[in-house]
Amino acid sequence: MAGLQKVLIILLVLLLVLVALVFSLNNQMAVALNFLVFETQPHGVAVWIILSFVVGALIGVLITMLATFRTSVSRRNLQKRLTRAEQALEKSRAENDRTL
Repeated sequence: MAGLQKVLIILLVLLLVLVALVFSLNNQMAVALNFLVFETQPHGVAVWIILSFVVGALIGVLITMLATFRTSVSRRNLQKRLTRAEQALEKSRAENDRTL
């Protein structure tokens, strides 16, 4: 099953590369992007679109990594608090057993 999944992923990646190649070949018109402060060198429309997708994916990965990091830190802190609470409970139970 894992081998079939790898083959399907490879085929999907190859299909996406093919679609990107066809898209870039059909969108050769050079355009310059004009931001408020500066203007870029002219490149094909496909270059700008693919670059924006790549930058968006990288930003998404970065945000996901930050969220994962925050979650793992929170989990570790909660685990420490749980351990301390369990130790306090055991200590309390031991004191109750001694008094009875």
